[in-house]
Parts: sequence; structure tokens; C-alpha cells
Amino acid sequence: MALGRKSKVADSSKTTGTMDPEKDPAFETGVYGYDVENGRGQRKMSRIGGPVPGTVMDSDTDSNLSVGKQVELEAGNAIKYRTCSWPKTAALLFSEYICLAIMSFPYSYSVLGLVPGLILTVVVAALVLYTSLIVWEFCLRHPEVRDVCDVGQMLFWGQKWAWYLTAIMFLLNNTFIQGLHVLTGAQYMNTMSNHGMCTVGFSAIMAIICFFCSLPRTFSTLAKIATASAFFTFVSVLLAAIFAGIEAHPAKYNSDPNAIIPLSGGLHAGPPVVLSIPAKGTKFVPGMNAFLNISYTFIGQITIPSFIAEMREPKDFPKALWAVTICEVLVFGIVGAVIYAYTGTNYNQAPAFGSLGNELFKKVAFSFMIPTLIFLGVLYASVSARFLFFRLFDGTRHKSSHTVVGWASWAGILAGTWVAAFIIAEVIPFFSALLSLMSSLFDSFFGFIFWGVAYLRMRQADFGPGYYHRRGIRGMAGFVVNIFIILIGLFFLSAGTYASVETILSDYALGNVKGVFSCASNGL
Repeated sequence: MALGRKSKVADSSKTTGTMDPEKDPAFETGVYGYDVENGRGQRKMSRIGGPVPGTVMDSDTDSNLSVGKQVELEAGNAIKYRTCSWPKTAALLFSEYICLAIMSFPYSYSVLGLVPGLILTVVVAALVLYTSLIVWEFCLRHPEVRDVCDVGQMLFWGQKWAWYLTAIMFLLNNTFIQGLHVLTGAQYMNTMSNHGMCTVGFSAIMAIICFFCSLPRTFSTLAKIATASAFFTFVSVLLAAIFAGIEAHPAKYNSDPNAIIPLSGGLHAGPPVVLSIPAKGTKFVPGMNAFLNISYTFIGQITIPSFIAEMREPKDFPKALWAVTICEVLVFGIVGAVIYAYTGTNYNQAPAFGSLGNELFKKVAFSFMIPTLIFLGVLYASVSARFLFFRLFDGTRHKSSHTVVGWASWAGILAGTWVAAFIIAEVIPFFSALLSLMSSLFDSFFGFIFWGVAYLRMRQADFGPGYYHRRGIRGMAGFVVNIFIILIGLFFLSAGTYASVETILSDYALGNVKGVFSCASNGL
């Protein structure tokens, strides 16, 4: 079956799990689901358009029944997808957000200053929480949505080009994140072994390990691994904060305040310098990069439609979201602030494990990060493979049964994503900077623009054109907030892209760009 969205719609059955949208009475009325705003289930929510082609839709007007229909249709299948409870979904979210990127927060605080850094941490978390609730509401209204590519097509009036463009961004984003974890795994192995092997070899080993860990086909199974990943990550960052506090001095410490710290860009040694506000003369590009580091750690809405698509009770998703957001703010803020307080602006490195002066402390803390180094790449590989696999085998027994063709295809797709991730990470000499560039381009849409547009279209579907006038302050406030969210996305797209390009140019000028398939150590 072609990957495009013009595939023929099959008849409803346990095998295909599809229904002709033209035979669905709700297609005419555009009414499904509950009103998320008032939470009382008294007003029906309107769809913004017809069902996504090729997916199951129930003729009842209740979104829960449509989800129930999906569960019913796969009841006899050997492989069932809608099996995730909200605690399992919370585990997936925890593993996605509570990750190595936490250890970049001390660096961001060193550039932005501790007070602005903590404020931005809370503000970005609140914005991502709000937009994630919009994603959830959109998925409740349109329970046939399988991933963010379906959402992209629906938001832009069912246009096929929107689906293809979203799919390209979706796959590139996920593959680059996989590549990042290939390199980070090699960084860990280099650190532990004191560069005991060529870095390309370590990267290959990491990619192979991640491939085998990616093989489970449902999020419900992956959630068990995700729980361990999130737990060990929490232990890792907690140990790093404790070790930063109890060790005598951070890495590269020099008591002479007139000395220049090696490879620090001219920073002076002496006692650690902790800034409550940005240092005088801080330039736009470093400040923007520090802000983007914070933002990218929170932005993960790209996977939410995929997670909700496998929940047995999608209405429970906010429980998982609130639990994760509260923990994020506490862990990110406390760990970032504590490590920064003991390492200062002058001795800070990213990731912050490199700021620990005691070699044993550094290796012990970093070692507890192993599960998330593997699993987060696994999670994004699984999301990408699921996207491709479902389009190729939708309506066949290979999707829902244990067949040789099904498992061979699933493994082949995963292998393809990991080979691509390995090659991209090793061939592109400025990979880390390019990853920031891709994040600026993609997260502007997946983090902000899509969901501001989704809110406006959903409210227009509910109340008609000009709804913000008729709904009074509530309508106008929602309209203004979501226009602001769209503008934030455009800011990321423009200013973030500019800062990332400037970083690439700066790396070239300073000679920090590695060679292709370099054996040089990238250890801490």
C-alpha cells in the first residue's frame, strides 16, 4: 500500500479495522466526543473535518465508543495495539522527557543567569502543557488519528501535500534524534574505556544494541522498559547533583583567578562564578542557544498522537501529562540549579557530567544514564517504524498477527532507521549543530504552530467564524493566547534557525568540526 493518504478505504472487519467515512452519519454532522474545556461532557465537540481515510470510525457520535470500536475490532488479534493504560503512557512520557538533556540545564543557566533560567523553565513547561492538552483534545475529537502526520493533514484542510511535508519532518526529526543517541552512546563508551576503541566502532555497537531493543511492536510492551529508563535517569541526575555538591572542586579547577581555563572561550579560573542574571555583554546567539536547550527538552508533542492512539482510555491522558510536567519542572529546575551552583559559569560543561572533577563520580553518575541513552532512541525508532509499518500493512493480517512477513518487515524498517541514523551521525561533520538546526525547523511546527492552528480550527468548528467575539472574554483570551503560540513557533523558526546556522559557522571558524567517520574520542 502506498504511503500517501489517498489509499482506498476497506470495509469494516476485524482484520481491516476500517469503515467507509461516507457511510458514517457523523461525517455529515461533524460531531464527535466531549467538550474538554468545561469537562462536564454536556456539549458535544465538533470535528474540523471528515475522518482520516483508511481508518476505523464508529457511527456513534461518542468518541469513546469509536475508541471502543477499535478495541472491539482488534479483540481477536494476536497483536493488540489499544492496550496502554494511563500509567503506561506516563512511563513513555517520563522516558521521553526525563533524559540526558536535563544535563544541559546547568549550561543554559550559566548563560541566561539562574533567575531568568528558572523562570523560562516554568514558562516553557506551562506552554508545552497547554499545547499538549490541545493535542489531546484534537485526538479525542478525531479518534482515528494515528500519528502527527494525520494531524498535519487534517489541520490544513485534508491536503495531501500537508501529509507528505509533515511525514518528511516527522521522519527526519526522529532519525536525527536516533543519531544523537548513537553518538551519545559512543560518548559514554569512550568515557568509560578512556577511548578504548575507534569512536565509529562504539557508534556501531550502540546502533546494534538499540536495534534489538526496538523490536517490541506495541507501546504497552515498551512502557515496561520506559519505567526502568526513567527511574535510572532520575538516579543518574540525582547522583550528579549530589556529587557536584560533595566533591572538593569541579573539573579543570584552578585557584588562580588570573588563569584562563583551557577550551573555555577565555573564561577565568578561580572560585566558581554563579550569576543570577546574564553576564554583561552576553550575545544573542549564545543566549538563544541556551534558551533553545531548555525549550527542546520540553517539546515532545510530536509523539503524543502516537501514544494516545494506543491508549485504551484516551480521556485519561491528562493524568499522565500532569504527572510528568510537575516532575519535569521540579527535576529540571532543582538539578540544573544545584549543579550550576557548584560548578559555576566558568567550569560548566554540557552535558554536566563533564563538570564533575572526580573521575569516579563522573563515571558512576553517567553509568546510570545507560538505559535512557538506549531507550529514548528506541522510542523514536519505534514511533517511526510504526508510522511506516501501519501504512504498508494496514488492512492485512501482517499488522495484527505474528507472521514471518510482518516481523521481517518490522525488523527491516527498524534496521533501516538505525542504519540511516548511524550514517547521518557519522557522515555529517557538524551533526550536533545540525541537530539544533533541525529542531529549530521542526519543533517550531510540532511544538507550537500546529497546536495554535488546531485550537483556532476546533473553536471555529464549535462556534463558527468570529467565535472570539461571541464568546466574550473567554473566547478572546483563547484566540489571543493561541495567536501568540503561533508567533512563538515563528520565532523559533526564524531566530532559532539563525542562531543554529551561526553556531555551525562558528564551529567551522574555530576548527571544532570533526571529520567524516572520525575515530577521535568524544568522551567527557
